[in-house]
Amino acid sequence: MRDDERVQVVLPGKVEPEGLELSFGPVPAPAAGQVLVRMEATGVSFAEQQMRRGRYYDQPAFPFVPGYDLVGTVLATGPGVGSGLIGRRVAALTKTGGWASHVVLEATDVVEVPDGVGAAEAETAVVNGITAWQMLHRRAKVRSGATVLVHGANGGVGSVLVQLATAAGATVVGTASARHHEGLRALGVTPVDYRNEDVVARVRELAPGGLDAVFDHVGGRSVVDSWGLLARGGTLVSYGSAATRDDEGSGSLPVLKLLGRVWLWNWLPNGRSAYFFNVWAGRTWARARFRARLRTDLTQVFAALQRGDLTARIAAEIPLARVSEAMRLAESGTVAGKVVLVP
Repeated sequence: MRDDERVQVVLPGKVEPEGLELSFGPVPAPAAGQVLVRMEATGVSFAEQQMRRGRYYDQPAFPFVPGYDLVGTVLATGPGVGSGLIGRRVAALTKTGGWASHVVLEATDVVEVPDGVGAAEAETAVVNGITAWQMLHRRAKVRSGATVLVHGANGGVGSVLVQLATAAGATVVGTASARHHEGLRALGVTPVDYRNEDVVARVRELAPGGLDAVFDHVGGRSVVDSWGLLARGGTLVSYGSAATRDDEGSGSLPVLKLLGRVWLWNWLPNGRSAYFFNVWAGRTWARARFRARLRTDLTQVFAALQRGDLTARIAAEIPLARVSEAMRLAESGTVAGKVVLVP
């Protein structure tokens, strides 16, 4: 990819994947405290799927460049940033702006990728890895001997969650369609077919004493069922509303409903806990703490990749210029792992 021209994917409004546009322009220069990164891998997550429908909570106004995270090489540094970062592979959580060949970032927001970890491998572990690690260890505090349920165990976040939970010594039950069961069993997961089985009844058979933690990205009726499957002392972590992906209307309402349920459940004296997880929590009012926690946790995730506790689950690597194809594939529900965009 040329370093004298920047290519970006622009989301112009509520469009089908084919409505995503390519934009070309000069490569920006980093200002004080910033670095210029040449993108090597970025990803298609559920967030971008919601954004193109105008239903992602607190997304910017159209048009904008999507891209929740990226991995790339530092090409240049601005004043106040040491030149030692130049040539280093780094990762960053961006929320938007990652679907571009060149991205300017605050130097304090990038985390170095260890030697030996490829760009696409690292990409699968940025937003998905941070989300999974923090939900597992900072929210649910899962320990060895626990029994947990992961909804969407074949997905981007789910596939990381089940591996990290297994590495922590937990027994893992995961929901997925039947085509993904063999792969889940290979990871040590007991699969449940959410399409053709009564999930609640099957999970109760597998964990008659209740679950220590449930990780639910589905929302709607699923999150209510998930709450009911917890043992005393158990924790529900809700982190999305996939069930409402194709709905019309407000994108904020499903999130507000989840927040209301979490508040109510925690208020009731029932010996269980519920959280709505937002990876950006604390960024506005505790930026230094947010950055330190992000750096610590992403470093732990990369270490898990190096140890082999975590295997990068790459569904496909597709060039940035074919982003509509990548979006269609990610939304199809047929793949396991992360759809990665490359230069």
